[in-house]
Amino acid sequence: MQYPVMEHFYTLQGEGAYTGHAAYFIRLAGCDVACHWCDVKQSWDKNIHPNINTNDLIIEAMRHEARIAVVTGGEPLMHDCAPLTHALHEKGFKSHIETSGAYPLSGSWDWVCFSPKKFKAPLFEFYQLANELKIIVYNTSDFAFAEEQRQKINNKDMVLYLQPEWGARHKVMPMIVDYVKANPIWKVSLQTHKYLDIP
Repeated sequence: MQYPVMEHFYTLQGEGAYTGHAAYFIRLAGCDVACHWCDVKQSWDKNIHPNINTNDLIIEAMRHEARIAVVTGGEPLMHDCAPLTHALHEKGFKSHIETSGAYPLSGSWDWVCFSPKKFKAPLFEFYQLANELKIIVYNTSDFAFAEEQRQKINNKDMVLYLQPEWGARHKVMPMIVDYVKANPIWKVSLQTHKYLDIP
């Protein structure tokens, strides 16, 4: 199986529940969700990135010590991820995915970070099976959006995060702090890799 890959690299997970954990990142190309504030717009067009064989991705991941692999995008579920997760599990990796939930879940995942967007409605299955709900806060209307998403959750163990959009962080971070203090069911997620300049 081959996948269009924008980049793959070893680093630390910078955000969400696994912040600070070493992980191998595989960023699949292709996305039609088209968030206007997206920081990896170069991932949207899958046709401008090379197709890489699953085995080659696994060989490269195994050169490093950590056994967490994070598959992200773009929107990774535009592709059939079953062969990729199967190969990762065969080599002892935990498979994590970061998705908007706009496409059906394929593959077998140890951790699902579900980050729904206003621009393309997510599928209902993610409100039941995700481990982590992460809402990106760009303006004040995103708090109402966050609560709309939370009300649909059917998984009491799902971790709830509000994360400032990087370009708007100075404006929205004080609002997020106040909101979490008033609604402590939520937690704050930060893009720590950007603060610390970790690739």
